[in-house]
Amino acid sequence: MGTITLKQVTKSFGDTQVIPPLDLQINDGEFVVFVGPSGCGKSTLLRLIAGLEDVTSGHIEIDGADATNIPPSKRGLSMVFQSYALYPHMSVRKNIAFPLKMAGIEPEIAKKKVEDAAQVLNLTDYLERRPGQLSGGQRQRVAIGRAIVREPEAFLFDEPLSNLDAALRVNMRLEISELHQELATTMIYVTHDQVEAMTMADKIVVLQAGVIEQVGSPLELYSSPANRFVAGFIGSPKMNFIEGETAAKYDAHAIGVRPEHFILSNKQTKDGWEGKVEVSEHLGSDTFFHINAGKQGVLTVRAIGEYALRHGDACWVKPDEDRIHRFDAAGLTLGS
Repeated sequence: MGTITLKQVTKSFGDTQVIPPLDLQINDGEFVVFVGPSGCGKSTLLRLIAGLEDVTSGHIEIDGADATNIPPSKRGLSMVFQSYALYPHMSVRKNIAFPLKMAGIEPEIAKKKVEDAAQVLNLTDYLERRPGQLSGGQRQRVAIGRAIVREPEAFLFDEPLSNLDAALRVNMRLEISELHQELATTMIYVTHDQVEAMTMADKIVVLQAGVIEQVGSPLELYSSPANRFVAGFIGSPKMNFIEGETAAKYDAHAIGVRPEHFILSNKQTKDGWEGKVEVSEHLGSDTFFHINAGKQGVLTVRAIGEYALRHGDACWVKPDEDRIHRFDAAGLTLGS
């Protein structure tokens, strides 16, 4: 089992409260991603769960038992950090086996656990190499292997892909997702990258200034954001926000339209907003246009495939009426 429950958990550093009272339920076997901008409290929250930081008030339960004051080594959790923290003088085999050696596990049992983990992570051919002979992605897999052999109740990942280049990040995202499917173990993953959150999570927890703004599946957060912050943070490119007279026509302080929810034309359309192309980004499968639409501001509009508009061209854009998000003055989503 790997159920983790936070009840009115707070964290303060001196007189500064970084996590106000917070409740959260993480179910057994879920892949939960904490996401938010730098300084939002996501890593602090992970460290509270791990026991690496003391809770100021409130309770943390693991499988129904109060773990608030239990030391990290007794919580049954394994953490994978941003830095690989491997021993450079040890082989991959010895690095993975290190926590088993420290726990006094019999050598034959430890050998089997290491080889099983290596097979899962495609590291079998690298067991006798040292970390310096591995790529960044392979080193991160070794760090994950060291966590796997402990057979934890849950894995905690603290921005594990931040040190990798773009191509390796994509590969490792897939590998960690496949690992979750194979192990069926609870995983909590911290990132500032909302693309990682959208592609990996069963459940996303969006944080801002230590406060949970919304919890839900990736599609729930994308389609039905609770407020303007979530709407603007989830989705790439970001949602367009329009205020003033245009928003007032929709009885809102502001409206939000995602780049793919515009109807784009190089000919004048009824109720369309006239604009001029400032920048076009051609990516093959998609083209993103940055269009100056006058009082509506500069809008990001997505077209599928190649689209025959270039810098300086006139165009007309119109939001899909059924896909407009409306927000009040406090930034909360208004009902339909």
